[in-house]
Amino acid sequence: MENKDLWFGAIPSHWTYDKIGILFSERRTKVSDKDYTPLSVARIGVVPQLATAVKTDAGDNRKLVCNGDFVINSRSDRKGSCGVADRDGSVSLINIVLTPRNEWNNRYVHYLMRSQPFSEEYYRYGRGIVADLWTTRYSEMKSILLPIPPRTEQDQIVRFLDWKVSAINKMAKIQSRKLHLLEQFRDSFITRLTHYGIHKDAPLEKTEIAWLGKIPKSWHIRSFSKIARVCTNLVSPNEYLDNFHISPASIEKNSGRIIHTQTVQEAGVISNNHRFFEGQIIYSKIRPLLNKVVIAPFDGLCSADMYPIETSLDIGYLKYFMLSQNFLCQLTMTKNRVKMPKINQDELSNVLVVFPRNAEQVEIVKKADECCRKIQNVIENVRKYVESLNELKIRLIADTVTGKIDVRNIDIPDYEFIGEESQAEEEIDAEGSENEG
Repeated sequence: MENKDLWFGAIPSHWTYDKIGILFSERRTKVSDKDYTPLSVARIGVVPQLATAVKTDAGDNRKLVCNGDFVINSRSDRKGSCGVADRDGSVSLINIVLTPRNEWNNRYVHYLMRSQPFSEEYYRYGRGIVADLWTTRYSEMKSILLPIPPRTEQDQIVRFLDWKVSAINKMAKIQSRKLHLLEQFRDSFITRLTHYGIHKDAPLEKTEIAWLGKIPKSWHIRSFSKIARVCTNLVSPNEYLDNFHISPASIEKNSGRIIHTQTVQEAGVISNNHRFFEGQIIYSKIRPLLNKVVIAPFDGLCSADMYPIETSLDIGYLKYFMLSQNFLCQLTMTKNRVKMPKINQDELSNVLVVFPRNAEQVEIVKKADECCRKIQNVIENVRKYVESLNELKIRLIADTVTGKIDVRNIDIPDYEFIGEESQAEEEIDAEGSENEG
């Protein structure tokens, strides 16, 4: 059945298609999260509310979800956050809940409406002032057409995709474990260098600090405020529109690397930001355990949620110490915070810094730079492989649920089913926080 105007293109002649409004009804029942378990709508689907989800006092102001309902987050900044629920519960009002009118295979619906082509079509029907505030309502999405294979073929498509996706997930998880081990090795290497230095035969002495233990005899311990200062310098962004801008999202966690840049104008900055200068450390005080710290490679502006820092130590050495577990472990000793923890200047001032003489600081930085560069090259290769696996999975699902791949006569062997649930917390870490469930 050929129709180039449809988002799913040509479909097999024995398939049909119809509008979402004909195939599903909208469930708008409001319930309390005291009566119905709160759920999160994330990129892995509809799951029990994630520990990192932003909680509110919504109470009774939530939507009912029943087993078999399809739920999708209407906001474009959560593109791909959707899925078929396998339990009853409640979600925030920002989500659209659809109840199937016909007898579908729920897993087929799950694959179909989480596919990339459907996601693009869904948000194409939306509206908003800017991309981050783009929303698609049920009144708009109900006109979207969906392909409908016979029920027996839906069942076969699900069997085929469960088999193939499991194989891809298995390979991706092996690579993810490699990434984790590489990152652990990098972190422990940095911690060891900034704790014991590069001279293996250096005599050690015990400190009075329980978590620190022994350090080289010639090394020093000072509070952060004694060797560094936070250079607060709030300015209006209007005078620096062409300057580069750094936000917490610009910095990769734990690595000391900037992962993307944009100008102040491109970032849409409207509030006062800190002016920073090349060679200063930029440190994110939000969610400090993500450990976002970098040496500025240029002058520019950074978010007010970040600290520009200068130091009497070698700037590279202080960066690596701030990336070490000896720095991080002290942040866990600060008072508990709710939702979005921050480290204030007083707490940062009291953090203890361990360091050798200047000449050895330079040697340590050279050694750390060399090792981290090699590790990063391996990490990038593994990430590229994981990305290629993800692209393969996206393409495979899209082609199968829209009939581009005929799976009717494929024999499915025995296999171990491997889902994507373990990716939930990684996803949240990467994004910062999850919308309210």
